[in-house]
Amino acid sequence: MNCRLLVAATLVFVAQSAHAQSPRGLSSTPEEFESKLGYQTGTVTLKNGLATIRLPESFRFIGPEGSRRLLVEAWGNPPAAAEDVLGMLIPSDASPVTAEGWGIVITYDEDGYVDDGDAAKMDYNKLLKEMQQSASQSNEERKRQGFDTVRLVGWAEPPSYDRAAHKMYWAKDLMFGSNSEHTLNYSIRILGRRGVLVLNAVASMDRLTAIRSETKNVLNAVEFNEGHRYTDFLPGKDKAAAYGLAGLIVGATAAKAGFFKLLWVGILAFKKVIIVGAVALLGALKRCSAAEASRRPENSSI
Repeated sequence: MNCRLLVAATLVFVAQSAHAQSPRGLSSTPEEFESKLGYQTGTVTLKNGLATIRLPESFRFIGPEGSRRLLVEAWGNPPAAAEDVLGMLIPSDASPVTAEGWGIVITYDEDGYVDDGDAAKMDYNKLLKEMQQSASQSNEERKRQGFDTVRLVGWAEPPSYDRAAHKMYWAKDLMFGSNSEHTLNYSIRILGRRGVLVLNAVASMDRLTAIRSETKNVLNAVEFNEGHRYTDFLPGKDKAAAYGLAGLIVGATAAKAGFFKLLWVGILAFKKVIIVGAVALLGALKRCSAAEASRRPENSSI
């Protein structure tokens, strides 16, 4: 299987794992469980001073341990899903252990400085068509491997990049197999000197309006601290990422950087969440992606 198809099979395996998972019961009442998540308000610091979040009134913050408990114990994720989570933003007006609950998972990819020189020339409609074509071409192989097909319906929210603030967001509308329910993949990226803060909204498609209305608040709330900011980059001294803004959107980092990191969100009918890291295929993907990168300059995945 070539690199693109291996990545595609991994994505669908993750989605199928989400749909196969059963909800897990809490050992305490939802109220008791939520009271121990360690909510914080005001100003919080991420990763030993890497970045600061000045929380708007519409959000609360929970740190790594509270995030682990929520993701694993309440939402039924495997423990590996919470290993690199720096924290989560939880809406103030909804409990995360109810059907209406949702949150934003925060991680950090220290892959180097992402050059935003391609921002002005990116054609998002063309980018979408290329990703849709790639998904469609991979579906026959998915079926042969026994996995559901996946359809990239379109942008749930078109990409938008603020070049002055070095912040970007977009959302994809996805459908898996014969499931008529759409899956939302909402992404926020904040560029820094040595990497990117990754914020992924964990929510079902019916939460799109709520997330969209809060996107500006989230973007304004999170900032890299001095010494870690995008403008602190030292050319020739600091590491540069092997991909640009287009790579952030299409997920082409595996082919360009020789590694594969994946945090995939699958929403179940009962609004519980499964986040699965493709750990088992990491070694194979490293090898095949490096080979793929040497053969062609660009690659795209869902």
